[in-house]
Amino acid sequence: MSTVTDPRSESTTDEHTVDLAITGMTCASCSARVERNLGKIDGVDAVVNLATEKARVSHPESVSIDELIATVEKSGYGATVIEPEARLTPPKHTPVARADLARRAIVAAALAAVVVLLAMGPWSFPANPWLQLLVTTPVVVWAAWPFHRAAFVNARHLASTMDTLVSLGVSAAYLWSLVTLLTGAGEGGHYYFETAAVITTFLLIGRWLEARSKDEGRSALTELMDLGAKGVAVQRIDSRSRATTEVILPLHELQVGDHFIVRPGEKVATDGRIIDGTSSIDTSLVTGESVPVDVRSGDRVDAGTVNTSGRLIVEATAVGSDTTFAAIVRLVEQAQTGKADVQRLADRVSAVFVPAVLVVALLTFVGWWIGSGSATTAIGVAVTVLIIACPCALGLATPMALLVGTSRGAQKGILIKGPQVLEDTRRIDTLVLDKTGTITTGVAQVTDLAAAPGLHPAAVLTAAAAVETGSEHPIARAIVRRAQDQGIKIPRITDFESLPGSGAVASIKGTRVTVGTSDLFDEVPPELATLERRGTTVFVGWERKARGALTVADEVRDTSGDAIRALRSEGLQVWLLSGDAEHNATAIAATVGIDAEHVIAGVRPQDKHDVIERLQGEGRVVAMVGDGVNDAAAIVRADLGMAMGTGTDVAMESADIVLVHADLESVPRAISLSRETLKVIKQNLGWAFGYNIAAIPLAVAGLLNPMIAGAAMAMSSVLVVLNSLRLRKVLPDD
Repeated sequence: MSTVTDPRSESTTDEHTVDLAITGMTCASCSARVERNLGKIDGVDAVVNLATEKARVSHPESVSIDELIATVEKSGYGATVIEPEARLTPPKHTPVARADLARRAIVAAALAAVVVLLAMGPWSFPANPWLQLLVTTPVVVWAAWPFHRAAFVNARHLASTMDTLVSLGVSAAYLWSLVTLLTGAGEGGHYYFETAAVITTFLLIGRWLEARSKDEGRSALTELMDLGAKGVAVQRIDSRSRATTEVILPLHELQVGDHFIVRPGEKVATDGRIIDGTSSIDTSLVTGESVPVDVRSGDRVDAGTVNTSGRLIVEATAVGSDTTFAAIVRLVEQAQTGKADVQRLADRVSAVFVPAVLVVALLTFVGWWIGSGSATTAIGVAVTVLIIACPCALGLATPMALLVGTSRGAQKGILIKGPQVLEDTRRIDTLVLDKTGTITTGVAQVTDLAAAPGLHPAAVLTAAAAVETGSEHPIARAIVRRAQDQGIKIPRITDFESLPGSGAVASIKGTRVTVGTSDLFDEVPPELATLERRGTTVFVGWERKARGALTVADEVRDTSGDAIRALRSEGLQVWLLSGDAEHNATAIAATVGIDAEHVIAGVRPQDKHDVIERLQGEGRVVAMVGDGVNDAAAIVRADLGMAMGTGTDVAMESADIVLVHADLESVPRAISLSRETLKVIKQNLGWAFGYNIAAIPLAVAGLLNPMIAGAAMAMSSVLVVLNSLRLRKVLPDD
């Protein structure tokens, strides 16, 4: 295993991964070109996202980050490394670029209105075309400069992009009109000054609206990033007085092991363990859970959650990029940077689209010149082809939907690890659920309590809890917890003796009390024996006779039943997979609405993988939901793996979707979000492909005006972005 030689890259093997911020990209051709040039380096794999303006690059140790940046710069674009800590900081550069676009668009619109008035008005005087030239020149030279600059940069590298089409279209209309005016060939005819001005205006307005909408799309992730605390109050011991003082530090100076204070209303600065205090923590902005969670000494808390009441002292267990909050941001960005199969198709089309359009525009110009005998008419039609064919919408169709969809999911506690997950979710027809920690809470609870005739149930619980105070078994803890919750004063015991596999015995005020299985007693009353069919039953008694019984079971989550009914209504077949005894598993299944024939009980951890494989062998497309180490292999084997965020790291690393909130209702929400995001992607691509396929022939046929073409091209991109923004409303707010 190699070591990381550059602190800006992440590594687990000899392959490193670095995130780069890419500047200067304007269309799918740009992102495809950067991706292609990086991919030419041996051992380098890159994914470039236009919507997020980022690249995720995997590279061997032999390839330095400086070499990667140099390659991007040679392609005509800028690149900087995104430091791990910077992932937690919302982007600040976008509003500046937006303001520049707005300024250029406003100036262009004002001047274009004057040019249109001069060109289309009911007047004709010798100075009119010269005034049009005077007013149009700043629009073409200054306002349209972003298009010309990008086209020039790409031309230096023998490449073409959307800006190439725009720059050529605007320049052709302007220069043709200028030459016609200077040579006098257009006297009494028509100039294209207003076309150049109006096209520039439309495209600038369209790009400004696009940038504004893209910022709105990023807002969900930006809001997520903003959750983190900015400063933290840390306890320090004065070296002289040994008194404990409080020091306010920037968050990046906080270290593992530091004790920090969280007052009511403040955000928890980093992941930690409460060492003093009780409170309720609002986790809604991180997990989507609307009800605050009660916490006390020993409980864990996550960065970004909010303390609602009491004062807490927390020991930091993870800081910076190691926190749960940072992991969430990484997963969201990973999903937004990746590409689904449909996007790769769009990239391949865009790579050859612009050169093809240039050829079509040239042939159109020649054809119309020969056919009509008018070079003026021919240039107008060719300019229309160049403008209408810009593939902006095509490049934004997939990444914009992914940007909004995955950010919305993160807000609601649903982390989609990659775009391919969307494709997998669409095909799922069978959902397999682990029982413990998924359908149930994973915490043992006393569910039934019975006493023999003449004895009060509270006496049974008191005796059982007293004996079980000497045991650390989960069942023992459940019984003690039930007594404490009911306010029972638990008596002291003596002569405690553990009976491995059976129970325990101890003396309470001189009486030997036994707690355990029915085998420990000579007599078990029938009314107590019936409890054994309901779950794990513990009997309590003395003098060899059972005097009471308690049933301990894993409590079903309140929302599991509704979630499973929602999944079945979507046409999914739901199965329960459990290592528990069959009568326990079927009882749980009946409670939540899973058919008995779809219950597989008594499954050993190593067999869960085989069950998934068997279902797949029957032709089913299977999703697996689990939370433990024993679920990891099954999660990987499934066509779609989901892990509860409250489970083990192994399960979460294995999954395609991580459900931060420990609630089965997150599963139908995740499936709904994934399917809706994929639906929007397909709508966007359908519109983008359809627009270009329909518009180009109309332009070639001379049925479109250049100004109408400019407006249509600009609005096509805006429509794709606006359609993607609908995903912000997919999951209702609680």
